Amino acid sequence: MKTDRLDIREIAEADLPALGALYQHLIPGDDAPAPAEAAEILRRFRAYPGSAILGGWRGARLVASCTLVVVPNLTRGGTAYGLVENVVTHSAHRGQGYGRAMLDRATERAWAAGCYKLMLMTGSRHPATLAFYEASGFEQSKTGFQKRRIPKRPEP
Repeated sequence: MKTDRLDIREIAEADLPALGALYQHLIPGDDAPAPAEAAEILRRFRAYPGSAILGGWRGARLVASCTLVVVPNLTRGGTAYGLVENVVTHSAHRGQGYGRAMLDRATERAWAAGCYKLMLMTGSRHPATLAFYEASGFEQSKTGFQKRRIPKRPEP
């Protein structure tokens, strides 16, 4: 899996249109917030120390992203934990190691923020998706539950 020339950095406000376009490869047809609302959401998100929306660029093109949220915690001696969400690679760039590189960077950042664990959930039942997460160092070791206000999107 080749990952050369992938520049990984935090998403800036100027990157939000590209991120919105990339998210269409995660949830096709999903509604995006208006530009001013997206900028405000990014500003609020940045208030969480250690958290980041990471983007992976090939040249000037955003081809991958994932979100890391660092959660303060009152167990484990006050040690934070991390959550990964919105892992996506542009469909034309999959299979090149970019998603793995994004998860590796999120892991590095979670450990640097003092997290004792990093978690992610997926709604996918596709064996290739589950194998991808396992190959990226995540183990399927807990049972996840959710309560939704917005209905689950249909699986392709």
